Amino acid sequence: MYSKQMVSQINQEFWTTLGQYLSPVLSADGEKINWINYKTEEKHIRFIMLAEDNIATVAIELSHKDLDVQQWYFDKFVQLKKILEKETGIEWKWQPMQTDQYGKTISNISIGQQGLSVLSKSDWPALISFFKVNIIRLDAFWCQHKFAFER
Repeated sequence: MYSKQMVSQINQEFWTTLGQYLSPVLSADGEKINWINYKTEEKHIRFIMLAEDNIATVAIELSHKDLDVQQWYFDKFVQLKKILEKETGIEWKWQPMQTDQYGKTISNISIGQQGLSVLSKSDWPALISFFKVNIIRLDAFWCQHKFAFER
């Protein structure tokens, strides 16, 4: 069992390491990008990477206080579903209007890989590969289709 401090330290080390692997990679637009804190430039659309409970996840998180607007964003992604899945090579899990752990209503489009833990350094190569490949593919999709989400 790890202490909270040790878990925090290992997590920080993992995300720093992942950031170093991704740092030289430019976005599909040719721009330098902070992959770990990916900015879509749409305030209520976030791309996130999570590694917790032995599951690695790359997700598109939609959150807007106006649920009609949030639904509009989700519907736009649904319209582009075949393109997203073709360009990323993965079938995504679609979850509209769910309540997160903080009581906030979000919509989530995600992919995941089970059986990988940040706490096991032997899993790091698989985690890094999963995150790197999928966030880069998601970026390529976004660079081509982000204009569909302008309001």
